[in-house]
Amino acid sequence: MAFYMFQFPEEYEKHMSQPQKTYVRDSKAMANTAVDVKDLPNAYQFIADMPGIKSSDVKVELENGNVLKISGVRKRDDPTPDTKYLKIERSAGEFMRKFTLPEDANKDAITAACQHGILTVTVPKVPPPEPAKPRSIEVKVG
Repeated sequence: MAFYMFQFPEEYEKHMSQPQKTYVRDSKAMANTAVDVKDLPNAYQFIADMPGIKSSDVKVELENGNVLKISGVRKRDDPTPDTKYLKIERSAGEFMRKFTLPEDANKDAITAACQHGILTVTVPKVPPPEPAKPRSIEVKVG
């Protein structure tokens, strides 16, 4: 169930409309942005490989109050006039992934850090409410 909640916007986009060509120059860049989602006891973690991408080229945003959006751009090196590519396998262009956060996500405490080419977005969980304690109700006679 949690996996479905995390994937809904992406699956919805895939089936309902194609990404705008002006936004995604190379569809491989979007498809190759793999994200692991961990359900930890106190938080959810989103981990994405971002090799060679500057942190200034990555955005982490919260949309509509509960949709985590990770986007950015993978840039190609500017070739010199004498550069001749024999093969190009590394994707370049803009990328975007969206995840619907579950109700217990603390949306006001989201953090993101990028170290050694790995982006980690941590979304703490709101502690579950304590169960209501029974209380006595006075029965009046009369």
